[in-house]
Amino acid sequence: MLSDAQRLAMLERPQKPIHMVLDTDAYNEIDDQFAIAYALSSPEVTVEAFYAAPFLNDRSSGPKDGMERSYQEIRKLLGLMGIDRKVFLGSETYLPSEKSPVDSPAARDLCERALAHSPDEPLYVAAIGAITNVASALLMSPEIAERIVVVWLGGNALHWPDNREFNCSQDVAAARVVFDSGVPLVLLPCMGVVSGFTTTEPELRKWLSGKNALCDYLVEHTVEAANQYAFGKVWSRVIWDVTAIGWLIDPDCQRLWDTLIPTPIPEYDHRYSQDPRRPLCRYVYHVQRDALFAHLFSRLTA
Repeated sequence: MLSDAQRLAMLERPQKPIHMVLDTDAYNEIDDQFAIAYALSSPEVTVEAFYAAPFLNDRSSGPKDGMERSYQEIRKLLGLMGIDRKVFLGSETYLPSEKSPVDSPAARDLCERALAHSPDEPLYVAAIGAITNVASALLMSPEIAERIVVVWLGGNALHWPDNREFNCSQDVAAARVVFDSGVPLVLLPCMGVVSGFTTTEPELRKWLSGKNALCDYLVEHTVEAANQYAFGKVWSRVIWDVTAIGWLIDPDCQRLWDTLIPTPIPEYDHRYSQDPRRPLCRYVYHVQRDALFAHLFSRLTA
């Protein structure tokens, strides 16, 4: 079990280059693609592998289909960037219970990869979808909780009236497993915090259009997706998932602000409950919107 001092040390912002894996439902929304490109464009992190996460909405016929489409989308993005990385298929279903992992190549790879790390040199796990793969790995090999730091975009802000957020509500059991595992956790809430990280078509076109094939892909797909739901009305688009990568490469806390709180408890009624005796986690409470977009755009166009 981690000591309090070890946990606090692991929850500090990385001050040197780190190794990470990225768990993503990349086909779900365009923001995953921004996050993938941001991570691969940032020398502060070495992305060792990608894990495809399950999802179910109008872009998939079920969690397995969403995961498989995400796997293909990750590979497509890597091709656009001319980069080769390992990509692993993830869970085909959500957790059947809090004691039952879902076996997958992604979960097995995380178990194996994490064991090569230590509390002093942890593996960072950036998770930007349903957290099924990570929960499964922690159930399969509980000892890895002392060797990884999980940075999760999921749930809503503690002051928000409910916690009915896409990543969390898809697999509440998985969220509960991760939050109860003792793993050092960095939590980026969606509504009430990251929801302010929005952009528009004119901004995207000004800073990204014509810069390279990847930038053109991101702009056109963001605008296309937004126009499909806006139906000619005014729109702005939240680029949620970028913030998880942004936290990892912001050693001086210039772009994302956070604090330490007792790890909350995701409940099945889509609320958080709290217990002050629980281990501390790091909770992001504010995103410096302009500063983070400026940094993102500079990396994507470099």
